[in-house]
Order: sequence, then structure tokens, then C-alpha cells
Amino acid sequence: MNSSVPRLSFPMSRRQQRMPKRQGGAVIVLVAVAMAAMLLMAALALDGGHMLVNKTRLQNSVDAAALSGAKTLQQVLGGSNASTQARSAALATLTLNSNASGNSELATAVGTAGGAGAFAVVELASSVYGPFSFPGPADARYVRVSVPTYPLTGFFWNFAQAFANGGLGAKDVAAIATAGPSPTASPCDLVPLMVCGVPQAGTYWGYQFGELRVLKTAAGNSPAIGPGNFQLLDFGAGGKTVGELLAGGAPVCPSGTVRTKPGNTVGPSVTGVNTRFGEYQGSFKNTDYPPDLVTSYDAMTYNDSASPPQMEYQGQPITSTAEGYLSAGGTPILGYPDWKESVGNCPSGCQSDGVFERRILKVVIGDCTGKNGGSSDIPILGYACFFLVQPAVHQGQEAQIFGQFIQGCEGDGVPGPIPVNDVGPNIIQLYKSYINGVSTPSTDS
Repeated sequence: MNSSVPRLSFPMSRRQQRMPKRQGGAVIVLVAVAMAAMLLMAALALDGGHMLVNKTRLQNSVDAAALSGAKTLQQVLGGSNASTQARSAALATLTLNSNASGNSELATAVGTAGGAGAFAVVELASSVYGPFSFPGPADARYVRVSVPTYPLTGFFWNFAQAFANGGLGAKDVAAIATAGPSPTASPCDLVPLMVCGVPQAGTYWGYQFGELRVLKTAAGNSPAIGPGNFQLLDFGAGGKTVGELLAGGAPVCPSGTVRTKPGNTVGPSVTGVNTRFGEYQGSFKNTDYPPDLVTSYDAMTYNDSASPPQMEYQGQPITSTAEGYLSAGGTPILGYPDWKESVGNCPSGCQSDGVFERRILKVVIGDCTGKNGGSSDIPILGYACFFLVQPAVHQGQEAQIFGQFIQGCEGDGVPGPIPVNDVGPNIIQLYKSYINGVSTPSTDS
């Protein structure tokens, strides 16, 4: 029996497939769109980088201008044209930076504006928070420099504007900087001299700014050191070196406590202090210890036979105002405000080899409670600036230093955290700029 496997068969059917139509040119459209997007990205990258570089250059120049203006203001404050001199210094620094290598575009912008005075705005204020204006208040200590518009060349900027419907705005940058004094946290340029202080409301450790004071050496073996006396500090030096340190400051940065130096060392001390007035004895030379810019003074005396003891000028008791002006019997006496005015008008009437603030001693204010005149560790309360109204006086075993405590002077070290409390030695630093009091910081500073 024959068996066979049935064969299955399926009808063959062919689908009718349509060939796609030719789509020529579609790739070109996609490439064109991609190229446009890449060009737009390149435009933003190139022009954005160009803006960032020039913003940095402009900010650096404005920062330097503000620092220069504030530094100059500190030196000429009290002069008849202090504001103008501070503004001129700031603009001069801005011009120098714009002419520096690599800043040709900035230099062109300054020239096109008609000079730095038309390109930048310089204003002054008595507070870091403002309000700022020019010429500013008489007690201005802070300088603000701003450039509201610095136009830049656009490479692909117009191309990008076409896609953004003009929403990108003009290609320009702005900058603002504020500079002024800040109390230094740990000053180093100090003389080896400490004055005793006491907590007293409304004073700086018991001293009024501008009030005439006479500081006398504390007796070497006195039972106590008290306000009105000064005590030499032990910076690891002998008598001759103590005089040199009083002539030029000490390269140490005391903090926490200071150690007093037994004995008076009166002679070298007075000789060192008086170099600041251009008076030289022994080995002291003006090449090593130049005088102050202004060395004129009215000689005063200390009458300790009066009750209470008093400072006198030509036999008349001396009075002082809150502003620091001195007089005796109605006669004006040269003091700190007069020195400030004279320095502000330099070089007229100033020493050709003089140095700014040589007549100001940076001293330690110490807590002398329960301490004697021997070698003692004294807690530091703060640091003070003491303006010398005349050369130190040497009488027997006692030295007398006539002067006025003032609010601030040049210092070194690092800046402190509280700009509004700029008492004592300070340095010039940059601050955050505020455009609306203390509430609105500028985004450009």
C-alpha cells in the first residue's frame, strides 16, 4: 500500500509596494537649521566670553580706583579740597589701568567718553552704606566709583539679536566699587608704649577724641599704673633699641597681653619720639627716621603745681573742643585739626622729605587694674592713635608726651569685620556696595 504525504500549497500573492517619492532638499533644510543653531551658540559663546573678560577688567580697574580714592581721602581729609583730590586720584588710577597692556578696548571706551571723568562717577560718603554724593559730607571717609555703561564691540551680537527679537539688549557691562577704612584686627606697626584704659560710657576706654592729654612716664617702682601715665613695653630690646622703636615702630604684632618694661629709659625714648618732628640727636638720622609732613607746633607746658594740674600755653590754661581745636585765653593753638588741614594742602608748606602721619603714635590700650610698675603682663583692651601736638619733654627722670587721641590712623595687618566701628589703626579695603542704604546690595560690586 502506497502512502503519500499530501503537499500543502499556498497561493502566492504579491503585495503591491509603492516606491517612496524622492525627497530631495530635506537634508539641506536640516543642515541649515543646525548651522543656524551652531552659529547662534558660537555667537553667545564668543560674545559672552568677551563680555566676561571685559567685565573682569573693568571691575579690577574700578576696584583699584576706589582704593586709590579712599587712600588719598584718608591722607588729605581736612584740607580745603579733599574731595577733589580724592576724586582726581581715583580717576587717575582708572586712567592708568585703562592704559595698561591688554586693556586697549577699555582705553578706547574711556577716550570715546571724553576721559575718565565722563566715563566713571566718583562719590563720597561718611558711611559705607551712603548716601553717596560729590563732593560729599565734610566727614566723608568712603569712596564709591561706578561705571554705569561700558559699551562693547559685538561680534555675532546682531546675529543673535535677530533670533531673540532684540531681547538681548545692548552689549555692555557695568561695575561699581566702594572702599574705605576698616579697623585692623591685629596691628603690627606699634610703638612700645602702653596707656591704661578704663571702661567708661561715651569714651574710648576713658579717653575723649580730640581732648588734649599729657601722658607721663609711670615711675619704675610705683605701686600702681593708672590712666594718665604711659608704660614702656618689653619688645625684647634694650634702652637704645626702645628709642629706635619709638622713632619707627616695632615689627611685632602683640595680641592678648603685653609685658611692661621696668624702668623709664627716658632719654632714648624722648630722643626717638622727637625724630618725628625732625629733631635728631646721637645716632638718629633723618635718612632712617624722616620727619612728618608738617612739623610746626606751639610749645605747651604742664603745670603740676596748679590744682588740678593743667596744660598751659604762655601761662594760660588750654581748652579743647569736641572737634579737637585747641586755644588758650582766646588764642588758637596748633592741634590735630590744623595738622590735617596743612597735610591736606601739601606740598605747600610741607617737609620735602616728610612722611604722612609720622606724628601719630599707634599705642596699646591696656587694663592696668591691680598692676604695678614692674614687669607685668597687661591684658590688651584695644589699640589707639595718639597725635603728638609737640615734641616730647624731658624733665629729670620723667617724660611728658602732649597729644590728642584721634579716632583713626593708618595701620596694617588684616581688616576687621565691622566697618562702622573704624576706631584705632585701620587699613583701606573694599566693601560690598549698597545702592539703597543697608538693604540693597549692588549686583555689580
